[in-house]
Amino acid sequence: MPYVNIKVTREGVTREQKAELIAGVTTLLQRVLQKDPATTYVVIDEVELDNWGVAGLSVPAWRARPTP
Repeated sequence: MPYVNIKVTREGVTREQKAELIAGVTTLLQRVLQKDPATTYVVIDEVELDNWGVAGLSVPAWRARPTP
């Protein structure tokens, strides 16, 4: 019984995109690991940008940094 948790920043991911992610991950697990889609669980969590960090910065701060 696979459980997959996908985390994305909350930036307008559409219902259709989420459905495609769920279907794609389910198909991948079926193809690669022969897992039964009926018992494959996929959860998508949307995270506020201020709660997501990269390189020691929140996403808004990271995006605002000067680029070389």
